Amino acid sequence: MDHLINVTNLEPLKRRIIFMSKKILGVALALLTVVVVACGNKQASAPANKAAEVKVVTVAASPVPHAELLAQVVDDMKALGYDLQVREFADYVVPNLTVDQGETMANFFQHTPYLDDFNKERGTNIVSVGKIHYEPFGIYAGTKKNLELASGDKIAVPNDVTNEARSLNLLEAAGVIKLKEGAGLTATKLDIVENPYNVEIVELESAQIPRSLDSVAVACMNGNYAMEAGFKVSEAIYVEEQSSEAAQTYANILCVKAGNENEQWAKDLLNCLKSKKVKDYIKNTYNQSVIAID
Repeated sequence: MDHLINVTNLEPLKRRIIFMSKKILGVALALLTVVVVACGNKQASAPANKAAEVKVVTVAASPVPHAELLAQVVDDMKALGYDLQVREFADYVVPNLTVDQGETMANFFQHTPYLDDFNKERGTNIVSVGKIHYEPFGIYAGTKKNLELASGDKIAVPNDVTNEARSLNLLEAAGVIKLKEGAGLTATKLDIVENPYNVEIVELESAQIPRSLDSVAVACMNGNYAMEAGFKVSEAIYVEEQSSEAAQTYANILCVKAGNENEQWAKDLLNCLKSKKVKDYIKNTYNQSVIAID
């Protein structure tokens, strides 16, 4: 019976094969783990490296001149490692809400008195990074081409607190009305103490004023809305003096949510907007309707 296998003699061999198989399997699993971990680390680090290379900066802005000014610094921001994305809005409310809610990182459309009043009324916490430019406020022709007004003539003014006060101060400077002493930059039409022409002050949302010129004698308009409607400041019947309190107070500012004002991207964007390149663009483009601030 030589052809029969001795089972007893196979037992050590069987154990040796099982042992070697387990050892090989263990090594294979270890190698597989290393490969998986390495690939996982590589995949996890890729987005982080990419984010470090290019940081997206979103800004809410009025179309004119704010979005146009931001367009001038897209390449400058790109050179600093940023992807500047501008979202245009036609009103004065949503741009602040988008910043407060984190939908955009900054906005560029307003002045400090408006921002302060908005924060107070809405409970938002938005702050200025810095002043960029000033847009002279003007009185523009409606049905009347000058300030030879008659009793009952209507004058349109913005209905937000700060820009209405600015309008009333401008009308006082032009000799149309007289305000209560000390009314200043918080004036309302209730502060009118003399109204020799017996004009009616009509409060409208700022964006609506250019579309309402056919129904009012004259209108006080924000610089950006006047430009969007095709007006030049040189065409205004009366314009704020650049040395006036209003001109110094109503500079347009770059804004962010409180806590972000010292972020490097905010500082870099401010510096780009205050560059000689942008100042030259303002001077050569807007014919005194926009004035850069040093």
